[in-house]
Amino acid sequence: MPSATHPSRPDHAMVLAAGLGTRMRPITDAIPKPLVRVAGKTLIDHILDPLAEAGVTTAVVNVHYRADQMEAHLRGRSAPRIVISDERAELLDSGGGVKKALPHLGRRPFYVLNADSFWIDGPRPNLARLGDAFDPARMDILMLVAATATSTGYDGVGDFAMTPEGRLVRRAERQVAPFVYAGVLALSPALFDGAPDGPFSLNRLFDRAAERERLYGLRLDGLWLHVGTPEAIAMAEEQILESAR
Repeated sequence: MPSATHPSRPDHAMVLAAGLGTRMRPITDAIPKPLVRVAGKTLIDHILDPLAEAGVTTAVVNVHYRADQMEAHLRGRSAPRIVISDERAELLDSGGGVKKALPHLGRRPFYVLNADSFWIDGPRPNLARLGDAFDPARMDILMLVAATATSTGYDGVGDFAMTPEGRLVRRAERQVAPFVYAGVLALSPALFDGAPDGPFSLNRLFDRAAERERLYGLRLDGLWLHVGTPEAIAMAEEQILESAR
């Protein structure tokens, strides 16, 4: 349960695990991307373990590609409690996937994480920092962002700039932005009021929050690892070994 001193800290989470994992082929020809192992542990367990440590009691996981394998793996977990959101019939994209799962996520703010989000924490766990910093009076979304220039496995041009107050501003076309979305956020379920049925991207809600000046960022403390390709696995494992020294 959320602590009395941090009433907005989420105790529910949505883990987006239904993607096809095309950039991780040929590994994902046989298994879904969330079951790819990095340093001996599946990507989705690298997500679910810190969620449990952050006080999350229920995690909703959507499944589509090789869903039977996902369900079999998740049955072996004891914490957090896993609820499956079945998208075998239709892949709903990130926004549609969360909307379908809303009945399981409660009425309070909750976390949303990509199943391949991967980071090495600094002195204080980033999920606790994110949950404690989320202020629904000012924010629709608080997004964990990483420094574009120092993230392992990432070669893009970034997503956002950040104002001194912590608000996020979309990168202008043909510009490089200092921060990249790290695949982890906290949001209020009311943001989905009026959202369409069927498939749609969370980017639509990012834009809605930004237009209201209610899209905020929290800089990741530690190191973000973008594990998007087979080559990136070795890079991530090297960083994990380095951090343990």
